[in-house]
Amino acid sequence: MTLTVSVRAAALPAAVLAALAVPAAAPAHAASAPTSVSASASAAPSVSASASVSVTATVETAPVSHSGDAADDPAIWVHPTDPAKSVVVGTDKKGALEVYDLSGARIQRISGDHGNNVDLRGNIVVSADDEAAGGNGAMHVYRIDPATRQLKRLKDIPTEVTAHGICLYTSPVSGKLYAFPNSTSGRVEQWELAVSGDSVTATSVRLWDTGSAVEGCYADETSGRLYLGEEDAGVWVYGAEPGAGTGRTRLDSTGSGGHLTADTEGITAAGNRIYVSSQGSDDFTVYDRASGAYLGRFSVANGTAADDCEDTDGIDATAAGLGPAFPNGVFVCQDGSNGAPGTSGNQNFKLVPLQRITARFGG
Repeated sequence: MTLTVSVRAAALPAAVLAALAVPAAAPAHAASAPTSVSASASAAPSVSASASVSVTATVETAPVSHSGDAADDPAIWVHPTDPAKSVVVGTDKKGALEVYDLSGARIQRISGDHGNNVDLRGNIVVSADDEAAGGNGAMHVYRIDPATRQLKRLKDIPTEVTAHGICLYTSPVSGKLYAFPNSTSGRVEQWELAVSGDSVTATSVRLWDTGSAVEGCYADETSGRLYLGEEDAGVWVYGAEPGAGTGRTRLDSTGSGGHLTADTEGITAAGNRIYVSSQGSDDFTVYDRASGAYLGRFSVANGTAADDCEDTDGIDATAAGLGPAFPNGVFVCQDGSNGAPGTSGNQNFKLVPLQRITARFGG
């Protein structure tokens, strides 16, 4: 029986579907760019685009098992029938993939996966392991069982790029599932993944070079856009469909007039907002998901339950209600320096109620 991977977005209008074969028009935004959003998007509360606000986490995960620079990227899986049983899948790139419940407790640890980044769609989880296949890189494909919340490894797929970053995309045009492994060399590949039972068929459908090191990426089913973080340059927007070519526009930059501080790392979206981890300034930039307008930035500061997020690599977010702990969704950030309050020592992930962010930036 063929596994159906659900799209986490509403069906697109015909006019949008027709445009998916070309890069989305997401222009670069200079420092003087207006912070108002388009008429079709939700307006943000009044926040200065130059001001940084802070929020705090209510939960942090158990530290990863390895010391040093080990934790990197989270992915949120929303339970299909009981959202309070949703989990966060996190990478320990020194040798494990870990699964945490919404209290932060580790409920599974899969050894032998040196995944740097991880992403998911439906019940399919894919990690990008740049140490696999003799150092040439591979994608590890898993399925998560809603009954147990445990991951089962289905297949390892060697890639043409040395897989370092990863994001997944379910095409609203064809319904097919795609993965975008990418490399510190700047190469990006698009794979079609077909999952039937425990069988996985993988076909490479696109390969290109961005120019320099990339890692963070997000493929958006609501717009057909692929957001790709070139670490020292900023965030580029490509078309996510396999026939979209390699034309691109810029969302934002690390250069003069931009709002990002290298390295550009994690990228995600929730509701009407795009979020980007600006690692060099220990904070996160916010954009309108429809227009690409820059709306401001925030940091995750020390709170009573958990410390701050510093030197952040990967992030993820969802606006789905996840039960009493996160009724309006959650924002998850990797913390490069885990200290008190809460646990201290090895790196981990912080969970912020999404409404603490949307109260300042809308979405």
